[in-house]
Amino acid sequence: MTVTARELVDELWSVEDVAAFLRVPVETLYRWRKVKYGPPAARIGRHLRYDPVEVRAWVRSRVA
Repeated sequence: MTVTARELVDELWSVEDVAAFLRVPVETLYRWRKVKYGPPAARIGRHLRYDPVEVRAWVRSRVA
């Protein structure tokens, strides 16, 4: 099955989605990005988008 670019973008999370998932303010995600911390994000145009699989993997890597 081939995934189109539109389907892939629809599956990505916005900053607001990730903030809600992690239960942190949106500003925290921007601050983390500035200091190279937090889950990896891709810039799509002028927007940040997150792969939910990578966000969950980042959370798992933080569990002691």
